[in-house]
Amino acid sequence: MNALGSGPIGVTLDVRPDGGHLDDAVLLESLGFSTIWITGGQLRDGLDPLRDVVRATGTVSVGSAIIPAWGYAPDEVIALYRDVESTHPGRLITGLGGVQGARPLKTMNAYLDRLDGARPPVPASARMLSALGPRMLELARDRAAGALPLMVTPEYTGQARGILGEAAALAVMEFVVLEEDPRTARDAAREPVAFLSEVGGYPQNLRRMGFTDEDIAGQSDRMIDALVAWGDADAVGERVGRHLHAGADQVVLVVQPTTPDTVPRREWHELAEALIR
Repeated sequence: MNALGSGPIGVTLDVRPDGGHLDDAVLLESLGFSTIWITGGQLRDGLDPLRDVVRATGTVSVGSAIIPAWGYAPDEVIALYRDVESTHPGRLITGLGGVQGARPLKTMNAYLDRLDGARPPVPASARMLSALGPRMLELARDRAAGALPLMVTPEYTGQARGILGEAAALAVMEFVVLEEDPRTARDAAREPVAFLSEVGGYPQNLRRMGFTDEDIAGQSDRMIDALVAWGDADAVGERVGRHLHAGADQVVLVVQPTTPDTVPRREWHELAEALIR
């Protein structure tokens, strides 16, 4: 077992004000997903959801994808890790990213220095970096358990594995729309893709993967199809298999329902049946 838990399929979970996500976490664990990831957008109001999901579940790994470095000081991450580790050792993965400014590598190195300098530290084996570019991937290899990229192609996965080497973990986050109608599926994916296409290092990485400025500005069908696993469960499974074959240790399913503001329980069940059981 590495930092990612015991299996190749993870899943993201949205936090709900009514606490219903804790019941959903129990469901996801029972379906066999090896890691439950809480995305950065769900951690705007604090890091408690990570602690709560660990406590609500039994043995599943729980990760942040990601704790934004611009929003939380190292001391807050240290306190969270100490608290969870004291009662549920080995369960929490501290996914980190979202560095801002002109020198992101220097900023992230300084952040990791603080985690290393704590007593006890947040060890490299318990942290992942939201790395995209080659130099950040090298940092994930050298100072963390591995990398946690989002919105990438299977070809990128192979290139990232080449940089990370064999020892580092690679968890690829993949948008998933369980819908066979092309227009409906692409429309469901366009909102999150459009948002990320303007954030941080994502535009540069999209260009690095061969997409044009026109693709990025309009979220072209070509780009959506390359970045999003859509179709029936078999089609999703084929895309997941390509990432795993290219070198991913885990593919994290970021399920986008076709009906806004719904919890994708049907999709979770279907995907678990096709990909895990």
